[in-house]
Amino acid sequence: MPEGLKLDTPRIEDGAAIWRIARDSGTLDLNSSYSYLLWCRDFAATSVVARGADSEPVGFITGYVRPQQPRTLLVWQVAVDAAARGRGLAAAMLDGLTARVAEEAGVDRVETTVTPDNVASNRLFTSYAQRHDAAAEKEVLFDGEVFPEAGHEPEVLYRIGPVAALTEAQAAPGR
Repeated sequence: MPEGLKLDTPRIEDGAAIWRIARDSGTLDLNSSYSYLLWCRDFAATSVVARGADSEPVGFITGYVRPQQPRTLLVWQVAVDAAARGRGLAAAMLDGLTARVAEEAGVDRVETTVTPDNVASNRLFTSYAQRHDAAAEKEVLFDGEVFPEAGHEPEVLYRIGPVAALTEAQAAPGR
């Protein structure tokens, strides 16, 4: 974890900051501000924020456990504020979140979608799989043509797992 930052569960009052970070990322599809407030209420247990020294969010990951695959965490969005980039924060948030959700919900697999032009996210999930010695499969989930707006890149589905470290977290004493 980068010095001076800490991981935490998002709270409703973090929704506005998370929306701003997503908006300013320049790569994410921006959802309504209302959706980020709901995310902080309904999916806080499967999401994470990184807080700076002032306790304000400087990064976040939103995710949820797939209803038909309860051992799979779907990572929806990952973003880091420009001032906090380049310190490994996204990887630290992903490691922390998946470890927590593995312990609390029995997850041992991770899925996400990434557009081919999102170099940072492609690196993040490829390195996550390598770091955890997990298989990573990729296939197009949604072709660009299915999106209502013209020119949308395809969304490539990453399936990562099983992740041994997550399985070990579930088997740890006290679980």
